[in-house]
Amino acid sequence: MPGSSRKVPAWLPILVILIAMISIQSGASLAKSLFPLVGAPGVTALRLALGTFILVVIFKPWRLRFAPEQRLPLLFYGLSLGAMNYLFYLSIQHIPLGVAVALEFTGPLAVALFGSRRPLDFVWVALAVLGLWFLLPLGQSVAQIDPIGALLALGAGACWAVYILTGQRAGEEHGPATVAMGSLIAAVVFVPMGMIQASDTLFQWGLLLPGLGIAILSTALPYSLEMVALTRMPSKTFGTLMSMEPALAALSGMVFLGETLTATQTLALGAIILASMGSTLTMRRETKIQKVDIS
Repeated sequence: MPGSSRKVPAWLPILVILIAMISIQSGASLAKSLFPLVGAPGVTALRLALGTFILVVIFKPWRLRFAPEQRLPLLFYGLSLGAMNYLFYLSIQHIPLGVAVALEFTGPLAVALFGSRRPLDFVWVALAVLGLWFLLPLGQSVAQIDPIGALLALGAGACWAVYILTGQRAGEEHGPATVAMGSLIAAVVFVPMGMIQASDTLFQWGLLLPGLGIAILSTALPYSLEMVALTRMPSKTFGTLMSMEPALAALSGMVFLGETLTATQTLALGAIILASMGSTLTMRRETKIQKVDIS
């Protein structure tokens, strides 16, 4: 039975997305702490290799059977998943985590805007855009933002959009188990790439425990949860709900790094959260998942 046809409470995919975002932000903080040891490509390889192993053990993807019309979306889903991780980690070598998350969010935000049909939908998207505008470090700090890092983050955002759209089609039959196959596709491409670029310290046993932590927090747990949500809500709702991602990144910086928020930044967080709440409250009117024909 297709995963999208199961009756679930309307609040369940919302809760699932929130847990996934908190998990990803925690994993990103841990991952960045390992950059001085193995670099961003090495952390990407470590995350994908261990995360894929966990997912394969849990979901046993070799048992899955995909219809011919799902194979191309599955391929793009896996490649976009790997490229999104790779480009994002490269970007936060050059720019702050909060800025990278805000720039990366242009991908799901574009999905939300593209899928909008009612005037009310554009209100939530406009609020999210407003919040992102004020969260971005404008003014004197603009000159300090590495353009390479910004471009890498925007590239990760484009991959994020592909991940959202293709994930719906790829996962409609097998749900969360699909993420194991997608992660396996990503690992085949990006683990060797990361290992080649990483230093020899990548193969130290001392990295196994933090690597497992990153794999669970940043790959195995959130992508499985996101697949649950992707197959149970429209792409535009998913994209707008994910507007909380930069807000959580900013809050994480305040809690763990001692960064303080200005009044403008606090208002920006409120706008983003309000956009997410508004999208949540109007989600029940949507009954079908939009399908994207990429074949």
